[in-house]
Amino acid sequence: MKLCITAEGDTLEAAVDPRFARAPYFIIFDTDTDAWHAVDNAENVQAAGGAGPQAAQRIAVEEAGAVLTGHCGPNAFRTLAAAGIEVFSDVEGTVAQAVEQYKAGNLTPTEGPDVRGHWM
Repeated sequence: MKLCITAEGDTLEAAVDPRFARAPYFIIFDTDTDAWHAVDNAENVQAAGGAGPQAAQRIAVEEAGAVLTGHCGPNAFRTLAAAGIEVFSDVEGTVAQAVEQYKAGNLTPTEGPDVRGHWM
């Protein structure tokens, strides 16, 4: 399965960014092959509005099955859920640590948004 991890940088050593839609990067990690690549999210970092749904649509295009992040707002959560993408919130540490937590089964899917919209 492909994971999307919100990241402050473009490597596996980068810290997990606490914001879904406005994270500078998304790391797309394939748990079947351990292959990964970084997706620049600059277009949404400073967006006036609509960052959540736009970021969620980008993740759907990347064919991720789950998002690992610190927090996820209502518009992004609805868009991700509509695409069948699970959200795991309150994820901390580095991207590599987040992947290992996921693989070990130590993360619990989030049942809804955990911040209000336009959270920066």
